[in-house]
Amino acid sequence: MSASGSGVVPANGIHIAYETFGDRGGRPLLMVMGLGAPMLVWHPDLCKLLAGRGFFVIRFDNRDVGRSTHLHDAPQPDIRGALRRGDVSSAAYTLDDMAEDGFGLLDALGLTAAHVLGASLGGMIAQTMAVRHPGRVLSLTSIMSAPSPTLTYPTPEAVAVLTRPPAANRGAFIAQAIDTGHVIGSPGYPPDDEWRVELAGQRWDQGLDPAGVMRQWMASLASGDRTEAVRGIRALTLVVHGDSDPLINVTAGRRTAELIKDAELMEVPGMGHDLPRPVWPALADAVSALAAKAE
Repeated sequence: MSASGSGVVPANGIHIAYETFGDRGGRPLLMVMGLGAPMLVWHPDLCKLLAGRGFFVIRFDNRDVGRSTHLHDAPQPDIRGALRRGDVSSAAYTLDDMAEDGFGLLDALGLTAAHVLGASLGGMIAQTMAVRHPGRVLSLTSIMSAPSPTLTYPTPEAVAVLTRPPAANRGAFIAQAIDTGHVIGSPGYPPDDEWRVELAGQRWDQGLDPAGVMRQWMASLASGDRTEAVRGIRALTLVVHGDSDPLINVTAGRRTAELIKDAELMEVPGMGHDLPRPVWPALADAVSALAAKAE
């Protein structure tokens, strides 16, 4: 089973690239990926598994990544100024804008509402979608994410691998991807280096945009502490977090679940900042149960 549809559509004043899996008549599930990550990072086998549970799965490239619009003419983001002085004036957009991109994609696909699942930065975007248009978010699944960038508590090792200079060639990029996976991945599960090599090659061949990654990072910083907004979420919510996440500490997931009324917390032993294949069936079961309860 391959993607059932794909395209690039106008959405929220830009263009968004997407792919779908499953029957159009299924429960719509919008999957939002994290910082600098194209929709390719959603493993197609995971998308097929969810489609097999009755979902019409939609994965897409956020702005500034993959085949969606890249804001090359935007100001250079001053990450250092944001982190040291709280100056976010160089932000080209915020999480609100990225949330509206998701709604714009739903509009383009003729969908009034969807179940929304997001990972890492994508979880922050998914949370923002539930805040901005609660009637359009049927349920919310927030994976390895946080209600505020100040609650992530990354380890020095995780920061080091993610802030090193970009690779100069394809081979170096693949080597970096494997190394990064070993640092921020799941210590409780065997590393899937075969997939990491395949994915890194696809991402290199598609084209990288380091400046776009910085613009996305700045968007999260410019959006600040969203604690009170997240506290107001009323969508039925599942929070998933690994207890061994070195990039966004599990305490961020626990805090997210505490803030959202009646949220369910699925804390996964041995999981880091990725989604190992053995976790997928339990995740699919939990997302399916949440959707059924919401409907």
